[in-house]
Amino acid sequence: MVSSSEAIRERVRRKGGGGNGSEGMRKLLLGLGFLVQGFRCFPWMAVNFFLKDGLKVDPSTLQILQCSANLPMVAKPFYGILSDSFYIFGQHRVPYIAFGAFLQAVSWIAIFLSPSNISFFTITLYLLLGNLGASVVEVANDAMVAELGKPPSSSSKNSPNSSSGQVQSFVWIAASVGGVLGNLAGGIAIDRFSPQVMFLMFGILLSIQFLVTIFIHESSLDLPKSPSDRGIKTQLSELLVALRKPEIYYSIIWFAASYAMIPALTGTMFYYQTEHLGIESSVLGISKVFGQAAMLLWGIIYNKNLKSISPRKLISAIQATMAVFMFSDFLFVKGVYRMFGIPDSLYVVLFSGLLEVLYFFKILPFNVLMAQLCPPGCEGSVMAFLMSALAVAVIISGYLGVVLSSFVQVTANDFSGLGHALLIQAACTLLPIYCSSCIPDGVKAKTKPKEG
Repeated sequence: MVSSSEAIRERVRRKGGGGNGSEGMRKLLLGLGFLVQGFRCFPWMAVNFFLKDGLKVDPSTLQILQCSANLPMVAKPFYGILSDSFYIFGQHRVPYIAFGAFLQAVSWIAIFLSPSNISFFTITLYLLLGNLGASVVEVANDAMVAELGKPPSSSSKNSPNSSSGQVQSFVWIAASVGGVLGNLAGGIAIDRFSPQVMFLMFGILLSIQFLVTIFIHESSLDLPKSPSDRGIKTQLSELLVALRKPEIYYSIIWFAASYAMIPALTGTMFYYQTEHLGIESSVLGISKVFGQAAMLLWGIIYNKNLKSISPRKLISAIQATMAVFMFSDFLFVKGVYRMFGIPDSLYVVLFSGLLEVLYFFKILPFNVLMAQLCPPGCEGSVMAFLMSALAVAVIISGYLGVVLSSFVQVTANDFSGLGHALLIQAACTLLPIYCSSCIPDGVKAKTKPKEG
């Protein structure tokens, strides 16, 4: 039985974050972590132009690299089990964040120090190393968010989701701010600096994150207590028990499939906009800023107005909206908007950037739902498994996009089949909606029996 003092301390932690000092340190660590995570679009914009203009790769090769670089994300469950099971100097989150930031800094600074004629294979290895570090950081951060975002198991009937989504919304906003700043800075810097200099800039930012993190001790964060003597076997068995829950495994299967069955055309659209339409890099940067601003606004609106809506209805609505925007891209490629006097650059700014982030809109409500479903003690493992499934789905989506582009015969110089590809993409996006019953409508607050 939980003692009254522990219950009071838990209630205080839920309401006030365990004190202003602990809350401030958590916001610093998580805010900086997700801000840097969102800012990763800055060096990746440079990577796209470096591969296109420096190494002269074709659209399919660019997209294959973009997808293959996500391979370290697939091993997230392993990182999650390590984080849940192995404590380093009495800590099981902060050291992993510091280690991941260090790996990223090393990889991006190594690319900066490499010659301009670096081989495609070498830069792929460096990008894989960087994404390995990013994966470790994301797992530790997601685990902390899941721990802090679990709804209180009290008998109170006051909106069980009132606090459970606040942590997720905070980090979502932090990542969105990082995305806005990264894309805005990237759009400006790509015309003024070489891609290598942009790689160095991001490496310096990661070094700052590393230095800040190593000076934060986990005890100052007032995280929920969990057993520190659980080995990998125990943690793995707990993960398997959690994944056997129908509401968890059905949801994860649907969520991953909703991404995997959509052929991604990001590399093809990048070439279409820059090579065929001649859209300037600054316009692409503004487009991505507009999209990230929409993500920021989405986090605020969700936290204030949408948490009470059924996750199933909300996620299905986002999925349908994605299909509408893809059909809009089909009209754009066919020149329909141009016939009405809408410039290509205006459409790219307003719609292309928004469609890119629409893919991620459903992650916020789904993460809130999974944090509520997650059994105590294996938050890191379950959330890591979710992100691993998402990484696999994104990789499959990217490879399907390459196959689709080849099927409709889209090349770096011939985009006549792009319209057909976009129609197929929109149709594939609608398919998961018919199976949305796999997603629970919500999680009811657990009630404690009254003590007599």
